[in-house]
Amino acid sequence: MSDSERIAVVGAGAFGTALAAVIALTGKSQVTLVGRKASLMADLRDDRLHDTALPGIELPDSLQFSAEPDAISDAGIVLFAMPSQAQADAARHYGPYLAEDAVVVTCAKGIDKVSGDLLTDMLERELPHHAIAVLSGPGFATDIAKGLPTAMAIAAGDMAVAERLAQAISGPTFRLYASDDRVGVQLGGALKNVLAIACGIVEGRGIGDSARAALISRGLAEMSRFVVAKGGKAETVRGLSGLGDLVLTATSHQSRNLRFGIALGRGEAADPSHGDLVEGAYAASIAARLALGLGVDMPITEAVSAIIDGKLDIATAIGQLMTRPITTE
Repeated sequence: MSDSERIAVVGAGAFGTALAAVIALTGKSQVTLVGRKASLMADLRDDRLHDTALPGIELPDSLQFSAEPDAISDAGIVLFAMPSQAQADAARHYGPYLAEDAVVVTCAKGIDKVSGDLLTDMLERELPHHAIAVLSGPGFATDIAKGLPTAMAIAAGDMAVAERLAQAISGPTFRLYASDDRVGVQLGGALKNVLAIACGIVEGRGIGDSARAALISRGLAEMSRFVVAKGGKAETVRGLSGLGDLVLTATSHQSRNLRFGIALGRGEAADPSHGDLVEGAYAASIAARLALGLGVDMPITEAVSAIIDGKLDIATAIGQLMTRPITTE
C-alpha cells in the first residue's frame, strides 16, 4: 500500500461520509464515497454537503462520489460503512467489482443476527479471496467529519496488514491503532452498544450516576469474559474498541443506543427498527444467546435483551441484578 493508494468507502450514511471526508483530507489517497442512490451521490458531488447526515459540514473538494458499483474496482482498500445487518448484502452486491488484491474493512459495530457470526467471519465466507479487517472504537461521525481529534482501532488477521491500513487511513485528526485481535475489537464495538442501552435505562429511570459507573465497570468485566471465550484477548477490551468506546457511548447523548435506553427507562415507546438505527438492540439478543451456548455469565446483557423483548420489566431487572450472589471483584 503506497501513498497513492485508492480508497473507496461504501455507504453514504453519516459514518461512511465522515470517514470518506477525513481520509480525503489527508491528501495521501484518492478517495471515492460510493452509495446506491444516484440522486444523493449527484447532490453530494454538486453541493459538497450531506445535510441529512452531517448538517452544515462541508465535504472536501478532493472527495469523489459515485453510485456505480464499479467505482470500487481500482481501490486497494474498500471500507464497508453500512450497518452490520446490511454487510452481507453489500458483500454480495459489491464483491464482483473488488480488485483482486483489495482489502475489505468492515466499519460496523454488530454481530450478524442470522448466523451469530462476527462480521469478519461472515465477510470471509462471502469474499474468500480478500483480506478482511475491522475498524472500530470511540468516534462519532460528526466529530470525525468536523476534524475533531479521534482515535480508533483497526484490526486484521495479519498485523502487517493492520499496520499498513493504519498508515494509509490515519491523518492529523484521525488516528488508528493497529491490532491483530479482530475478535476483541469487533466484540468490544458490538457489546458496548448493549451496555450503553443499559446505561440509558439507568439515566431514564433516574437511579443515579453511581449506578451508571457500576454498569460500566461490571459491563466491562462481562464483555471481557465473552471476548476471551470467543478467542479474543482480554487486554483488547481495555483499549479503544472496548473501554474507550463504552465510555463514549454510555455517557454522550450523541449515542443512539444511550438515547434508546433513556426512552426505555422513562417508559416511552422505543422501536429500534425506526428512525436512527440502534445496533445494540439487535446485538443484545444475539450476544445473550451466544453467551448461553458458551456458558459465559453475562447478566447485564441478558437483562437488556429481556427488557427489549418485553420479557422482563425494568424494576424486576434492577432487583435481580442487585440481588445476585456476592462475589469477589
